[in-house]
Amino acid sequence: MTTLILTVAGADRPGLVSAVAELTGAYGCNWENSSLAELAGTFAGVIQLTVADDRVDELREALRGLDGMLAVTVSTGADVDAPAVERRVSVTVLGDDRPGIVREVTGVLSSHALSIQSMTTQTRDAAMAGGRLFESAVTATMPASVDLEALRADIEQLTHDLQVDIAEA
Repeated sequence: MTTLILTVAGADRPGLVSAVAELTGAYGCNWENSSLAELAGTFAGVIQLTVADDRVDELREALRGLDGMLAVTVSTGADVDAPAVERRVSVTVLGDDRPGIVREVTGVLSSHALSIQSMTTQTRDAAMAGGRLFESAVTATMPASVDLEALRADIEQLTHDLQVDIAEA
């Protein structure tokens, strides 16, 4: 079996996931994992499939048939021996929105050797103070040696208004 990673994107409309599932199912694929979302009218996702080795090329060709509906990129899943994950953590950040905040927060996470498994961000109106608020929720893995208090301090040091919540998951 070969592991394939599909990245898909296109204008959101009913039936997109069904079309991908129908096509991949016709080639005997097993839909292993996925993360799919709609954002601002665009549908995007990442899908992990396994398929028989002798069907990979014909599946790749068949996926081209989704052009016009979805842009699909196919890559081979890596079988890399990853170090054992010793801890899982969730990090939420809330504060005033400003350009560069995602870069700054993810830079701190990277400097503490966190590997982001999932991340959501949003901005919303600040009801009482006016302006916009930034909110992020991250689930990450990390080595046992990571000092969570040092991580919190480094994120809070980015600006005076950030509220940071860190919990082992």
